[in-house]
Parts: sequence; structure tokens; C-alpha cells
Amino acid sequence: MSRLENASVRRVRDALAAAGLEDRVIELSETARSAEDAAASIGCELGAIVKSLVFAVNGRAVMVLVAGDRQCDVKKLPAVLGLDGKCKRADPDLVREATGFAIGGVAPLAHATDLPIAIDRSLSRFATVYAAAGHSHCVFPACFDELVKMTNGTVSDEIGI
Repeated sequence: MSRLENASVRRVRDALAAAGLEDRVIELSETARSAEDAAASIGCELGAIVKSLVFAVNGRAVMVLVAGDRQCDVKKLPAVLGLDGKCKRADPDLVREATGFAIGGVAPLAHATDLPIAIDRSLSRFATVYAAAGHSHCVFPACFDELVKMTNGTVSDEIGI
């Protein structure tokens, strides 16, 4: 069976269609589990990879979409999302519960729950960015404006460091 028919990837494909975007999920022969792996598999700059990271702010799952060559400023993330409290990396169980995806294939959309999402504006440096599509061997391309629209995320200059 093609990875494109995997249930998690199918959710992403359906969400893209619901957002008015054609089915553009790409199955890679090499893993895209990390930003470095994804960039090497796709043949693009590291910064063009969208890292979909899940954190917990006072136990509530939140997501940040940050460029592959950046890290998230966890001290600023709660304020960017209009939340109070300390931010810490979510454990694998919270990631799966909140998103419905396993770490290594967490997509920026089609989540199991409604997550507040912050987006690193530095992703706009690239005409095309690549995000995980529900499996460690699947990604989808998008432009920055499409990413913002389909995730309804809050764009910030402060979270990507």
C-alpha cells in the first residue's frame, strides 16, 4: 500500500482539499522525520522546512510552525498566542492526543483537537515551504500565505530564533 493511503496522510490530503488546495502530498523515498532529513530528501534549503512543534502552556497543547533553520523562543510563545504561563515541550502522548499524529509526521493541519498555532514569519523568506503530511515519508508544499490561511495561525516575528 502506498503511504499516500495511510489514514493520517489521508486526513491531511482531505484537509488540503477542504482548504481549496489540490492534492499535493509527496511521498518521499527517504525519511523526512527531522528538518535536516526532509531538506536532504526534498533537495531544498533547511529553512524551507516547516517544523510543526507541539508545546504545552499550563498543560494546554499549542503548536508552533517554525523554519527548519530556526528554533522556537519558548519564552515568547505563550504571549504570542495570548496565553499566560510557562511553555514546555509536549511529551509524545500529548502530541498524539492533541494532533492525532505521531512525532516525525506531525502536520500543521487536520488535528484531532483545535490547537492555537503560532507561525514563524521567517518562513516567508521562501517561495515554497514543505510541511509534514502525517507520515515520516510524506510532505506537502505550500506558499507562506497558504500555510497561514489553512492553519489560521498567528504570524510572529518573535518566535523564530
